[in-house]
Amino acid sequence: MQEILTQEIKLSNPNFSLFIRREDLIHPFISGNKFRKLKYNLVQAKAENHHTLLTFGGAFSNHIAASAFAGKENGLKTIGIIRGDELESKIQDNPTLKFAQECGMKFKFVTREDYRHKTESPFIENLKNEFGDFYYVPEGGTNEFAVQGCEEILSKEDAEYDFICCAVGTGGTVSGLINSSLPHQKVLGFPALKGDFLKEEIRKFVHKENWELITDYHFGGYGKVNPELIAFVNQFYVENQVPLDPIYTGKMVFGVIDLIDKNYFPENSKILLIHTGGIQGNAGMNLKLKIKKLPIINFQ
Repeated sequence: MQEILTQEIKLSNPNFSLFIRREDLIHPFISGNKFRKLKYNLVQAKAENHHTLLTFGGAFSNHIAASAFAGKENGLKTIGIIRGDELESKIQDNPTLKFAQECGMKFKFVTREDYRHKTESPFIENLKNEFGDFYYVPEGGTNEFAVQGCEEILSKEDAEYDFICCAVGTGGTVSGLINSSLPHQKVLGFPALKGDFLKEEIRKFVHKENWELITDYHFGGYGKVNPELIAFVNQFYVENQVPLDPIYTGKMVFGVIDLIDKNYFPENSKILLIHTGGIQGNAGMNLKLKIKKLPIINFQ
């Protein structure tokens, strides 16, 4: 684990202080919140004497890439249940799946219809019959052990911040932040998906009320981007030398800066952004952008 940096972000408005916690630098391959989420799951897997880790994800899943490398690093076999049976013949064309395979991960590709049943007991039982014993990690890695790991993102030195902001996928990271936040702080989650259903998922892990989900910055839903967002990500890098991904952290940072401009925050607020990593997914996103003849992510 590398030293975590916190750097100030340039703002045109002098009435606010904005900082970003560079969790993306925590590990070269197990980036950001994936490192946090897997930490205690790996401990638990070893405590239960498992030798195989099985988990789930899509074509460009940060969690799949991180789990594959974490398994390799910890001497565990890994199995990835991948959404989209059409991907089985395209592994070498997919940077995420190619990396995971090179780390030793074995894949099972399932249809999108079957993938919807991934949390149901018959689906899991069929996987046990096929693969034998394994340690189960849900899609995105979110469970009680993941939340425990994400509670370690904040430290006592972070008491100076009024707002803590992060992207939300499955809710594990923001739950950990809420649990470790202080009474005077407010935690803002920016879902990468449409809908309000994540509130109930988060409430499974938290008991505090000092949080809110800001649902206006998903850019059309999970995996959806547009030229405005890509231009923002590229310009943010030029100004701050901080790479963002457009699926999670890029949308969150865009949202926070937009809310500053719209006077959402009280003047003199000190705001901390949590960079949850995911930069590995940019290569796959650029492939999709090129096909659509749209501007690409370019950190030059």
